Amino acid sequence: MRVALQSAYVLHTRPYRDTSLLVELFSADCGWVSLVAKGARPGGKTRSRGGSAAALLQPFTPLTCSWSGRSSLRNLTGCEQRAPRLMLEGERAYCGLYVNELMVRLLHHDDPHAELFSFYEQVLSELQHSEQFEWVLRQFEFRLLEELGYGFDLLSDGQNGDEVNADRWYVYHSDYGLVRASVDSGSDIPRFAGHELLKIGAGELDDDSRRCAKRLMRAALAVHLGGKPLKSRELFGAQP
Repeated sequence: MRVALQSAYVLHTRPYRDTSLLVELFSADCGWVSLVAKGARPGGKTRSRGGSAAALLQPFTPLTCSWSGRSSLRNLTGCEQRAPRLMLEGERAYCGLYVNELMVRLLHHDDPHAELFSFYEQVLSELQHSEQFEWVLRQFEFRLLEELGYGFDLLSDGQNGDEVNADRWYVYHSDYGLVRASVDSGSDIPRFAGHELLKIGAGELDDDSRRCAKRLMRAALAVHLGGKPLKSRELFGAQP
């Protein structure tokens, strides 16, 4: 199977054999694919238009890529830069790496997500320019869960459909989303104040609603990430 001229971004790379790279790529029409870039590491001979393949195969660089192969691990056959690399530095770079790692951990191979691809490009741009980059992360986390079929309503009880009450407390349930907390919910289960959930749903940003959104998304993602920690959170020094 040959795929030509796909808009794409590198999510992650790692050495493969002597001079090659294993590239995790997120593409517009094919979703997440794993590719071998033969000879792309120092000592290799692979070059692409505009320079070496290794120089281009970096996160946050808009690419046009081609590949071929029938197995789950295919061969990168072409790579060109289609726009300037987004300059994410410091905490913004860690946020971008966190987004990339979430996608590798949660997406399925060869599962197209055209709308998520467009939103991913928007997120990278906002991480570069916005001062509210932590809120950008929360929006991406929520959108990613929706794309995977695990989305939930911030404004209603997922079990009975009642509107979230500002004076009540809620917990996250993997099957229903937000449900009203009961007296036997357990002290180790995170609880979320109704008035904070309403602010998050309305996009009202203050310190309390940001903290609540972070705790909520951490609880929702933990169900799907399992017990394996995210490496990008370790790089961040604190969980984004």
